[in-house]
Amino acid sequence: MADRTYRAAPPGALRIEPLGELTAIFDRRSMQTHLVVSPMPEILDAMGADVCNAALLASRLAAVFDFEGDDDVQPILAERLGELAAMGLVERV
Repeated sequence: MADRTYRAAPPGALRIEPLGELTAIFDRRSMQTHLVVSPMPEILDAMGADVCNAALLASRLAAVFDFEGDDDVQPILAERLGELAAMGLVERV
């Protein structure tokens, strides 16, 4: 599962609004609003327009956040990517 690749929604498809501890993500394609917490918005931001897997995402996020135990981060990111795919906010490639 960690080596699966995903693509973020196309530019303009999502409207992301921070609401304190929560973040509202409105998907213009499905007309659904998702309420999420960190690290979901940070993951979407780090993905950009590129195709990503958990390893690439971990290296991008490590440049911004202080990770200890890199090996522990990738399985967690793989799980979060799967959750984002289940919500329709990213797609499996």
